[in-house]
Amino acid sequence: MTATVRTAALAALLISTWSVSRAQTSADLVITHARIFTENAAAPWAEAMAVQNGRIVAVGSEVQVAAFRKNAKKVVDAQGKLVLPGFHDAHIHFMEGSVSLNGVGLDGAKSLAEVQRLVKEYAAAHPKAAWILGRGWSYDIFGEAALPKRQMLDLVVADRPVYLEGYDGHTAWVNSKALELAGVTKSTPDPANGTIVRDANGEATGALKEAAQDVVGAHTPELTRPERLAALRAGLRHASANGLTRVRSAGSDFEYLDLFDELRKSGELTVRQTVAYGLEPPELTPEALNKIEKARRHYHDDWINGGVVKVFLDGVVESHTAAMLTPYSDDPSLMGKMFWDVDKYTAAVKELDKRGFTVMTHAIGEKAVRTALDAYEAAAKANGTSGRDHSIEHIETCSEADRSRFGKLHVVAGMQPLHTYPDTDTLQVWAKNAGPDRVSRAWSWHTIQAGGGMLAFGSDWPVVTLNPWYGVQTAVTRQTREGKPEGGWIPGERISLEEAIAGYTLNAAKAEHRDRDEGSLVQGKLADFIIVSQDVFRIPARELWKTTVEKTYVGGRMVYDANNATAAGSATAGVN
Repeated sequence: MTATVRTAALAALLISTWSVSRAQTSADLVITHARIFTENAAAPWAEAMAVQNGRIVAVGSEVQVAAFRKNAKKVVDAQGKLVLPGFHDAHIHFMEGSVSLNGVGLDGAKSLAEVQRLVKEYAAAHPKAAWILGRGWSYDIFGEAALPKRQMLDLVVADRPVYLEGYDGHTAWVNSKALELAGVTKSTPDPANGTIVRDANGEATGALKEAAQDVVGAHTPELTRPERLAALRAGLRHASANGLTRVRSAGSDFEYLDLFDELRKSGELTVRQTVAYGLEPPELTPEALNKIEKARRHYHDDWINGGVVKVFLDGVVESHTAAMLTPYSDDPSLMGKMFWDVDKYTAAVKELDKRGFTVMTHAIGEKAVRTALDAYEAAAKANGTSGRDHSIEHIETCSEADRSRFGKLHVVAGMQPLHTYPDTDTLQVWAKNAGPDRVSRAWSWHTIQAGGGMLAFGSDWPVVTLNPWYGVQTAVTRQTREGKPEGGWIPGERISLEEAIAGYTLNAAKAEHRDRDEGSLVQGKLADFIIVSQDVFRIPARELWKTTVEKTYVGGRMVYDANNATAAGSATAGVN
């Protein structure tokens, strides 16, 4: 080899080495001067982070990430602010919540008079609306009866139909005009798994429990595709502003998968979506299986994910429709009702488990919780499967014998901390119906976790706000924002701040088998993270709810900026 050739070869090698080195330390984004809670037990805290092609390429000290900063396209100085993994909402009804943003918002209304005022004002502001639609009322505003009457709405709106969902989505309140337009009379039969509440003369009172909601709800105007897309865009902005980077829709959004896909293709999907199929009784049919299989084949990327099935086993405690092992405390004639035949439900779970689908089961009453645990145990034995996979959703009350089974069976406890907010609805309606024994085991976060169970948290939006910080504070304190009751409601079931955050991040990702890519800020994972307004690890627990999101990043792209919301980019830009 001549000297000239050797010199050229050496030069080529040096250029190649420099190029590789530069490639290894290049970054689209670097976050510096931050206090990063990584949710990584091996290295829980960091100061800086580098992102390339939507994934984290380095996270550590300022010195460790310094090389990436030199070649970064963008550097963000966090100015000492707290950075957290993006929050997951493990149980949500995203389309319903998005649509509700345009209706009568009754969340937080403290009295019947306040609800009536809000409905009247909304009707006046929307004179062309064929129906007055809204949601969010709570049972406690109706006093001892805990159920509304049509005449209460007739007083404020009599010329147009009114349809208002309760905060939990299990009871609707309608006026006389709505009942008239739906053709509801004394002879109208109750649907399966539903009750048209009637007075002593057999007339509908205006309260519709469970499936009976559809008797009137089916007559409300159907939104057009453009209207639903507009609602979803509003919902996505709302979710990003609250730091959500992934949500798991619990059985109500399946028919809108193509709308989410349209937004993904146009670069407008800023929140990752896991969408469950809502399986209706009486049984799992070949048609249902075909739909579920098709969704899993078609939607299985980082942005939209199918392959999950949601099943309703019972109702709610407030309306006595949650299935109990013993009678309700306030009415010994009632024990609730199972929506499924137990054998058919178990057979469905076994078949879905065999095919590799994840099952979410709504079970609030102790009988429904036991039935779900039994079915999951039977499926694991029949199919030779195990591991944290299937979940039970809500678990508002659970027998002593069953609380330890979550850990033993590796069943995810899908719970919504804000549902236990100890306001008058919880302490006067829920607690009265459930009775002291069940109250002692209400929302057993600590006990389930201490027995090896895993908590995955969500909101059930629009049942309550999707802002996770309200849920975090409730999980840590079990008190209202005013600090009531003193010492917390059933304080032994409180959990730590770190455990509460894990419920909304790493645990939620594990529940969906997405923890290899999401849930913590670790090299190689998707760069989904938030910068928040206050260091939640350095403030009193009673101040947690005041936390706001300053910036939200999904795949390394900023999708929300509190200082300039219009500057946020499309998270899915360029995704095909």
